[in-house]
Amino acid sequence: MIEFTEARREKSDPDGLPGQSRSIVSDFRRFVFEKPAIPTLMEARSDAIREDYEQRIRQRIALSVSEYAIMNIHKIGIAAPAGYIFEEFLDWQTVLRCWPGHMATLERVDGDFEHLKVYLLGRKKRFLGLEYDLLGLNVVPLFTMKAIKVQRVPDPNDFDSQRYVLYDCSGGYPVGVFCCFVRSSIEDLEEVEQSQVFMAVVFNFYGKKSWSEKHVVNRAWKTIHNRVTANILNRFKQLCEVKFQAYSATVSTRDPEIPPARKDGSSLKT
Repeated sequence: MIEFTEARREKSDPDGLPGQSRSIVSDFRRFVFEKPAIPTLMEARSDAIREDYEQRIRQRIALSVSEYAIMNIHKIGIAAPAGYIFEEFLDWQTVLRCWPGHMATLERVDGDFEHLKVYLLGRKKRFLGLEYDLLGLNVVPLFTMKAIKVQRVPDPNDFDSQRYVLYDCSGGYPVGVFCCFVRSSIEDLEEVEQSQVFMAVVFNFYGKKSWSEKHVVNRAWKTIHNRVTANILNRFKQLCEVKFQAYSATVSTRDPEIPPARKDGSSLKT
């Protein structure tokens, strides 16, 4: 009854920020059943489109992803500077508000965003003590994420203020990489908002490309993953825009690329 009541609460707090993950029930409602207001999936409907995406990834983060069968890329525009957005992405309080923390519980190793463990439904022990993987659902942790490259300050030669964090994913059923990439909008691409945020995951189930291409789990995983990612990005957009508008209203003379200070007085900018 408590979880049902929590699930019916509004997704936003009174300050306009998305509410934190409160229960498994509310997570499924907010991230799986609820249709995102803004579609975010960049679909690779043909081999030519996929090859184009692969080339863009190589150009941006110097990584070849052709060895992976599954590629999901999502994009959303946000009315805030790229530097501000990227630092919000790395902030743990932002994670608590935008991530389905009861569906896929994140744990920071040594309190650092560079090393994360992901637990399915928060479970840290195998189901009923079974040693079988059960199609990846009985792996503990579900997988681990280790940052292999973090670019918090854009290269002097970059024209679009790009920043990103690239994670290696291993230890569970997805073996590959996850990347969050932020850049300023490009007028020639008819991008309206000040910045664009990309979330991309490329991997093979259990590290096997052939298994990823044929198994029925692939389609089910994509369906759920794409809906969850779209809702995460919609919530992240809401959070960044609400917070940046409030920040801009109180600071009119400071460089907008400088994020607000933390509670301890230190700057978020590096």
